[in-house]
Amino acid sequence: MKQGSKNMLEGVITFAIGLALRLFTDGVETPVVTLTKVGVVLMCVGGVLVAMGLFQAMRSSNPAKGG
Repeated sequence: MKQGSKNMLEGVITFAIGLALRLFTDGVETPVVTLTKVGVVLMCVGGVLVAMGLFQAMRSSNPAKGG
């Protein structure tokens, strides 16, 4: 599997886990941070991974010409 595809897959999975935490752990109390905040952070990380994977996929499909 190419690196771009791998990053996109990991990003989608991370985003989905973060979304599940954000939606379903509203009343859960933890000592340090709330699980909804962890879900938001995971959603952001997943979005960055998807964007990075798209960038890598586009870069590998269109190699630089010249030189």
